Amino acid sequence: MTSTVDLETEATGPVRVDLTFEPGARRVRVPHGVTLFDAASWNGIAIDSTCGGHGTCKKCKVQVLDGAAAPSELDARAFTPEELRQGWRLACRAQALTDTRVDVPPLVTRPKAATVGVGRQVILRPAVQKRYLELAEPSLSDQVTVVATLLDLSTGTPAAVASVLNAQQPFGADVISRISATMLDPAALGRLRSLAQETLAGLAAEVCAEGGADPAEVYEVALAGNATMTHLVLGIDPEPLGMAPFIMATRLFPEVLAADLGIAVHRRARAVVFPAFGAYVGGDITAGLLASGMDRDARIRLFVDIGTNCEIVLGNREWLLATAAPAGPAFEGAAIRCGMRAADGAIEVVTMTPDACELTVIGDAEPAGLCGSGLVDAVTGLVKLGLLDPSGRFVPEEQATALAPGLAGRLTRLGEERVFVLHWLGPPGDVAQSIYLSQRDVRELQFAKAAIATGWRILLEEAGLKPGDIQQVLLAGSFGSYLSPANAIRLGLVPEIGVLRVVSAGNVAGEGAKMALLSLRERAAGLALLEEVRYVELSDRADFNDRFVAQLPFPG
Repeated sequence: MTSTVDLETEATGPVRVDLTFEPGARRVRVPHGVTLFDAASWNGIAIDSTCGGHGTCKKCKVQVLDGAAAPSELDARAFTPEELRQGWRLACRAQALTDTRVDVPPLVTRPKAATVGVGRQVILRPAVQKRYLELAEPSLSDQVTVVATLLDLSTGTPAAVASVLNAQQPFGADVISRISATMLDPAALGRLRSLAQETLAGLAAEVCAEGGADPAEVYEVALAGNATMTHLVLGIDPEPLGMAPFIMATRLFPEVLAADLGIAVHRRARAVVFPAFGAYVGGDITAGLLASGMDRDARIRLFVDIGTNCEIVLGNREWLLATAAPAGPAFEGAAIRCGMRAADGAIEVVTMTPDACELTVIGDAEPAGLCGSGLVDAVTGLVKLGLLDPSGRFVPEEQATALAPGLAGRLTRLGEERVFVLHWLGPPGDVAQSIYLSQRDVRELQFAKAAIATGWRILLEEAGLKPGDIQQVLLAGSFGSYLSPANAIRLGLVPEIGVLRVVSAGNVAGEGAKMALLSLRERAAGLALLEEVRYVELSDRADFNDRFVAQLPFPG
């Protein structure tokens, strides 16, 4: 007696199921029971997420059009009952149990990024020079947020600039999530390396096309990135960066060929990788210091690159101290209930008076969420009006009515939590359908600003200085370009000095990478910074927690 067995079916159900991702009707076959998030990531389909699919950010929202996907407990907290009936689910919790068709909202792949650094005159003395041979001038492709610039070495001017969201995003929005991924899955390092190289290769091709350059005539590349991303793109295990005592495999990286990084330029083109000071003060900061000229300035200046990890450097041409503070993901919009990246629809500026709340939205679009600069503005406005007390708590309703009668109706509750509504998406009074700032969001910003303030205060103490001794503050990175200096001072993110002495420096990492290609002398100066900067590790300081707690309140 014989029988046949359907290899795609067992007693408990199918071994594999078919998923169709819309738009585009992309059909894939995956193992039964995997999450929609993993199924999409495995097949190169980008679903928004900042936690890497761990169920904490609640941003991986998809709509199940056909098929079964019962809502999880987390879905019930992320969506309204009507949205659940319409099939909305968190992709990291929805399992592929039957053949299913899923609609994936478009992912913003071009966040706004600053490309102007602190201007410095650089004598052009590049490593690649034009000789009697018929050779076109080389170009630059540098990794920061991720931003690439094609550089004309004969004039020192950019021929093209492009930016894109890092393709490693499905593994998490921050470096800790990506380090954790490599620790949990030995195969993740290879995938993360491939994704990083795909990102670089795509940007290089894009700027060459935009600048009208043949990729085969690009002869040198400079890379300036944080230590984790540099390790990953080179295929170096980043695990030691994520565990005490936070040790790097190396501070100084060897020159490699661009082809070894997956970048399709001239086959013998070199890739110059900026060195790092420590596990969380990487090559992007080395490049930024080179561009800002802190090692050549007599003034005492404070360099602050604000992000999930905040890098801080204090000093002048005589001495430099550096450290890193764990600010958390608030400034990128992660961990914020209505947070999002700085993209079209993000509220980037919030202006408050006792009678009105005015919003500026990126792209002049309908507000869709709150980005980092808008978060800082909103909290600053509430602190100034007295609607948030120094401890960070919303004041009682009666007090709010007396202080700001035109805004008191926005201070309400969502369940048991108090929130401040910035914009009503649905009918007035429907808080769940609004863009709001929650009490927990305020706490996230407090934690970030306390970590940053603790960092620069410890550096001041190490140098025997007071906040008033600082003559200039440089706010570096793309976020620093959009942060209001006045609000940064008001919240205590930076020292209380004259507002005109707080300067948005922009993408100085990119500027430093350009300088390394324009001048061998500047490249050597960047390397020399390794010996000029003393790194101060905060994680092993017994007094850090007490100092951190002391910085949580907002300045009175």
